[in-house]
Amino acid sequence: MPCAFASFIPPGLHLEDVPPKEWSALLRDNLEQTLHTVQLVLPGMLRARKWGRVALVSSHIARDGAPGQEIYGAAKAALHGFARSLAWDAGPDRVLVNVVSPGLTRTAGVLADLPAQVRERELAQTPTRRLSSPEDVARAIAFLCSAANDNITGAVLDVSGGR
Repeated sequence: MPCAFASFIPPGLHLEDVPPKEWSALLRDNLEQTLHTVQLVLPGMLRARKWGRVALVSSHIARDGAPGQEIYGAAKAALHGFARSLAWDAGPDRVLVNVVSPGLTRTAGVLADLPAQVRERELAQTPTRRLSSPEDVARAIAFLCSAANDNITGAVLDVSGGR
């Protein structure tokens, strides 16, 4: 059964309809590659210097859930648990680990591919009545990775306009 999807189960299918090959690729792309990258940079780049910052990118789907987002939500939620536990491991080496969790973000793909009624529904459920921009997300990451962040670790920072 062909089931090409980036982060969702296509309408009309249920979790049990999706072959493990499909959902394992989603876990690999959204969880395993992140774990592997952090594992590679921790020793030399961060621990040896006794200073470092790790910012992981999650999604509001990890907290809110959404139809068809079961595997994606699980992968992104796993990043939250990973960051909390890694904060304990890396904290003594002055390495701070956090998660940025964007809401629906105003990217070219969202603007081109997401139906207008879905974007409008998201806007209506967002206190600021605007979707975050990629720059909003980047500024949050930049702060968490800067020297201005001297003791925030194990946190999940929502960049979602209050959603």
